Amino acid sequence: MSDFDTVVDRYLAAWNETDPARRRAAIDALFTADVRYVDPIASVEGRDALDALIGGVQQQFPGLAFTSGGPVDAHHEQGRFTWHLGAAGAEPLVVGFDVAELGDDGRIRRVFGFLDKAPG
Repeated sequence: MSDFDTVVDRYLAAWNETDPARRRAAIDALFTADVRYVDPIASVEGRDALDALIGGVQQQFPGLAFTSGGPVDAHHEQGRFTWHLGAAGAEPLVVGFDVAELGDDGRIRRVFGFLDKAPG
């Protein structure tokens, strides 16, 4: 497993963490203070805003979980990966593709997200 595979595993775990204190601890450990997250629906900067975004997504899709959609492709300080959001064993409701960039300290500083499949 590459270092970026581990980063993506931790990234998906942060998006799945429903306990607010544990989620915030995961965000603080994984993302730089000035993290920027952008996808077609949201654009946020900073850990507080990212934490609020993740909490909002969890409220919008209760009981669903993010899982890896395949291998991570990474080089230098950037990686791209596909993820699924859905119920265990079911067809994913949402499929996305993210590109994450690491900062000098090895934490994620930028995420650029794309949605390949989303509910109408």
